[in-house]
Amino acid sequence: MNKIQGKIKRQTRTRSKIKGTGIRPRLSVFKSNRFIYAQLINDTAGKTIIGVSEKHLKEAVNGKIARAKALGILLAKKAIDKKIKKVVFDKGSYAYHGRVSGVAAGAREGGLEF
Repeated sequence: MNKIQGKIKRQTRTRSKIKGTGIRPRLSVFKSNRFIYAQLINDTAGKTIIGVSEKHLKEAVNGKIARAKALGILLAKKAIDKKIKKVVFDKGSYAYHGRVSGVAAGAREGGLEF
């Protein structure tokens, strides 16, 4: 098994246990080397409700984890504007550490409940 197959296997195992609905959507996190992205997804309808990335941040924040936390706060503001308070967190194939936990912390700080 190579690196990509292992990542797909971890992602599939996580996603098999997590389903987002219209009332409680799935907060999915994706990270690249430069940016981190977060989406709220309604799996029953197969639609993305809200999608944000670090490119949407207006203020300059130093540090990758601090930017991830600011992204979580921004996502929470947009979700609360759409009357979404509860979400299911989907870390994908990533460890709950660093930038991924920063997004979760920011979303909780912004008012979302996991």
